Amino acid sequence: MARLAILIHGMWATSDVWRNWQKFLEERGWQTLAPSLRHHDVPPTAPPSALGETGLCDYVADLENLIGGLPEKPVVIGHSMGGLIALRLCANGAAKAGVLLTPAPPSAVLALRPSNLLAFARIQAHWAWWRKPHRATRREALAYTFNTTDPAEGATLHESFVHESGRALFEIALPWLDRRKAARVDPRRVTVPLLFVAAEKDRLVPPDVVRRSARYFSHVSDCLEYPRQGHWVLGQPGWEKIAEQAEAWLARKVGR
Repeated sequence: MARLAILIHGMWATSDVWRNWQKFLEERGWQTLAPSLRHHDVPPTAPPSALGETGLCDYVADLENLIGGLPEKPVVIGHSMGGLIALRLCANGAAKAGVLLTPAPPSAVLALRPSNLLAFARIQAHWAWWRKPHRATRREALAYTFNTTDPAEGATLHESFVHESGRALFEIALPWLDRRKAARVDPRRVTVPLLFVAAEKDRLVPPDVVRRSARYFSHVSDCLEYPRQGHWVLGQPGWEKIAEQAEAWLARKVGR
């Protein structure tokens, strides 16, 4: 039976962002699933009205339902917000292992830095942003998500950006105000191996934030940091090395 990996995208993205990684993993004997999160499989110009108040718990529940129909537990690989979702799945006992690529941190790890405050300042300047869909502008995407990606390629990638949930951003950015505690992950509940991947030039989830997240789960975690890489470790130059080392780590932890 092929080993199974579920790949979970981050903010403003769809399952399409995983094409490189899916091909890479499938060539090495993995079966992959890359679902689009709820309300993300839509055109960039038409956000569903319900998206704004869709939260992390909704995304996690949808993926748990998907996993419940599989013949065995998968490993989960998540990027950015998807990394936090993957972490929650691991804490809930839904996965064998987790690879967390430049992941949004759990609520216990303070993530606020000047760079990511600036990245979301325009969105958060609007009243009730926490219950409205939002989408990064091209300038914001090039400055913060694709800052180490070729600008022309980054602009093309931005065209595929869809809207994201204001609720999900609120739960990640201001967890101490969230009564649902959607970003809380109890380290005692995580018993499967985790690989945290940090990027030196990441302006959304700076490497020190990723390192702190890894230390918070130090009983099960390893951490790799890549120089000259920005947040978009899925497809910018050098992604192959990251994928190769992540796959090798998975092979050591869950077998080939």
